[in-house]
Amino acid sequence: MRLPAPRQMRLSGGAELAYVTAGDPSNPALLLLHGFPSSAHAFRDVLPGLAGAAYVIAPDLPGHGQSDVPPTPSFAAISEAISELLTHLAIGRRFIHIHDWGAAVGLQIAMQAPELVSGLIIQNANAHRTGFGPVWDAVLKFWSEPTKENEAAATPDLTFEFTREQYTGGLPEDVAATIRGEPWVEDWRVMNLPSRMETHRALIGDYKSHAANFDAIAAYLKQWQPPALMLWGRHDPYFDIAETLSWMQDLPRMEAHVFDGGHFLLETHAEPALSLMIEFIERTQDMRPDRAHPGPVRGVQA
Repeated sequence: MRLPAPRQMRLSGGAELAYVTAGDPSNPALLLLHGFPSSAHAFRDVLPGLAGAAYVIAPDLPGHGQSDVPPTPSFAAISEAISELLTHLAIGRRFIHIHDWGAAVGLQIAMQAPELVSGLIIQNANAHRTGFGPVWDAVLKFWSEPTKENEAAATPDLTFEFTREQYTGGLPEDVAATIRGEPWVEDWRVMNLPSRMETHRALIGDYKSHAANFDAIAAYLKQWQPPALMLWGRHDPYFDIAETLSWMQDLPRMEAHVFDGGHFLLETHAEPALSLMIEFIERTQDMRPDRAHPGPVRGVQA
């Protein structure tokens, strides 16, 4: 499925930000934030359906897809860029969908204006120390000892093989076989454009700033209790399954669904995820952000 043609916005720093929009602007706004190493293309199978219930904004994060690299690659800079986009589009209250690196961006935006958060959709997004499984050991060592040798050990994902593993890693063969095409091929092409590898390497180092913010995130969630929907691929080799329990402890009335999928859940489970997202948006759009979400915690999805 193809996305609408991307639009371009020139940011205050001069870089171009690519984004797509879909749906009626009078509907609840939904910001879709993708992860590494993808782009708004990650939402191609759900965006048309979501556009019937929401006004959807799906940017290519700076340094990804068709967006320029940020002058100084950091999650703070990327969050500022997305905030500029929201201001440009006159977006007030919004749902925020976070996946992977999108959590480091979307949660900053949420915490800056918590009264504008209609709800969170959490898809394999880390915000707790429990999410760091064994595959993070080299990255954690690099953060504490930022030598060239440790940096090299912490960035194996900057290879074609690891880019493919983002999609297929940990998946049972029959589930992996349902991925259409080879989306990692386009990701790898974009990663090899000028300055992209340097940007990704810098962001892997700067993800430390997101981890340093975990306590503040927990305090935000505890105080504001935003309505939340979790969609989680249980075979994710990068974020430990224990992370789902940490989210549920912070948001005890969050609706949670664990699927027989992986890190890029929407590649294999777009249809059920779409139905749950639409239902969540329609059910919660009129709720205040400081009211608890009424939905149940549900079980494993096939």
